[in-house]
Amino acid sequence: MNFKEIQELLRLVSKSGVSTFKIKDGDFEMTIKSGQVQPSAPVVVAATPVVPATVAPVVQRTEEAESPKSGGSSTAETKYLEVRSPMVGTFYRAPGPDKPPFVKVGDRIDAGQTVCIIEAMKLFNEIESEVKGTIVKVVVEDASPVEYDQVLFLVEP
Repeated sequence: MNFKEIQELLRLVSKSGVSTFKIKDGDFEMTIKSGQVQPSAPVVVAATPVVPATVAPVVQRTEEAESPKSGGSSTAETKYLEVRSPMVGTFYRAPGPDKPPFVKVGDRIDAGQTVCIIEAMKLFNEIESEVKGTIVKVVVEDASPVEYDQVLFLVEP
């Protein structure tokens, strides 16, 4: 059983209201317990293959005016792609506290590349890029709460 299947299983168990859930698949065995009150009648769950839903970030174009560092103003506009949060949760730039970030400013990214993780209800969701380009700005601070449709990254195509 892979990580995404376990995530989906945890999500389904939390929605079902079951207090204890056990699964055994060959050598793999897992028990999930929640703090909910156990129902009076036993609940039987049929084993079905878990197919995780893919989480695709919303991407939109934005225009921002660039001003030179000399203090003057410029009318030159650059178009950026906005990578937005597909859910409410906590934004993490790296897979772990002691690991390097998935992407940094200046990195080239491809469509399908993981750019961050958003934790929602104790589930860590890898967010993949739908665009190809160069990261221009990381808009959100690491370990910060994010809202649905909040801009996470600016990408130059």
